[in-house]
Amino acid sequence: MLNIEEIRSQFPILQTRVYGRPLVYLDNGATTHKPLVVLNKLQEAYTSFNSNVHRGVHALSDKASVEYEGARETVKRFINAPLVSEIIFTSGATASINLVAFSFGERYISAGDEVIISEMEHHANIVPWQMVCKRKGAVLKIIPVLDDGTLDMERYRELFSSRTRIVAVTHVSNALGTINPVREITRIAHDNGVPILIDGAQAIQHGNVDVQDIDCDFYLFSGHKVYGPTGIGVLYGKSEYLNEMPPWQGGGDMVDRVTLEETTFNELPFKFEAGTTNFIGAVGMAAALDYLKSTGIEEIGLREKELLDYATRKLEGIEGLRIIGTAPEKIPIISFLLEKVHMYDAGMILDKMGIAVRTGTQCAQPLINRFGTDGVIRASMTFYNTMEEIDALAAGIVKVKEMME
Repeated sequence: MLNIEEIRSQFPILQTRVYGRPLVYLDNGATTHKPLVVLNKLQEAYTSFNSNVHRGVHALSDKASVEYEGARETVKRFINAPLVSEIIFTSGATASINLVAFSFGERYISAGDEVIISEMEHHANIVPWQMVCKRKGAVLKIIPVLDDGTLDMERYRELFSSRTRIVAVTHVSNALGTINPVREITRIAHDNGVPILIDGAQAIQHGNVDVQDIDCDFYLFSGHKVYGPTGIGVLYGKSEYLNEMPPWQGGGDMVDRVTLEETTFNELPFKFEAGTTNFIGAVGMAAALDYLKSTGIEEIGLREKELLDYATRKLEGIEGLRIIGTAPEKIPIISFLLEKVHMYDAGMILDKMGIAVRTGTQCAQPLINRFGTDGVIRASMTFYNTMEEIDALAAGIVKVKEMME
């Protein structure tokens, strides 16, 4: 059992008051807050060993380099990657997807080839593939979403052809909370001889991720959604692909030898880490991953299931409220609509009550449109939220309805 009061005390921002009311933060799908252990690590890094990595022989640079490469080892262990050289630091999940879309696309995709994504993807896993398909003359094929918010797996199996070059799907829907069967999705792709990228931005903080068990070819996530700093992310990729893919950016540290006529490139992972990376962010993210491990990933999952079940019951009991996405396997995200109340009006009124929710398309416009609306209200919870905060949300929604109807 988790001591929620003790856990909440480790997140200073949760003590904030908004418009004179206690903050009820239910926008964790957008970004999570940072525990003291992460904030303290960032302060230590900036005040004790702030110096560019890999480039100096002095003490601070050496210390920073050791901490940075230690963070890479922490990520490797956290996702059970086979090799530390297969862990690439990026600026976030979006950058990781763009890296693969551009670099994999340059090496493996030609005119007439096909890329498979799903209808539930975040824009970050749609637009880069649209761009590479347009650039290369390839075709983008879509896995449909069923009425309960799950993927149409039968249709997925039918999408493959001899021209399919890669599958790119989300592990968990940021808009609906649906947990996709990524092991099965990966197996089907591999049965067709096709590699797969999995966007883990909404999964990494909610349960154990084992990339060897999934057997995916690429996996990625952002630091700021896993209780770490902003501006840092991870791309895991199998060496067999990373070694063949060209760099997507040029600059310092990603080179082996440079002349005015020709450049040779560094080995993995540095080939894909051009310039000064966010080495402080990497160290902070490693502290966040260690914090999750010490807190207990399985315990966090059980707590979040309790929150989801409780919130679902509370919101289902409100007349005129419609939940979008009822998949049997979900993380603690509930997206919903209110009859006769515009989502933005509801969001702004809830804000005045100190309740932070997300309104709009959730950066998943095709998915939201598929459910016949132009936006939803999303409450995204995590283990530091409480039943009392869910009660406050439910009471706030009832108040909104009374004011607007």
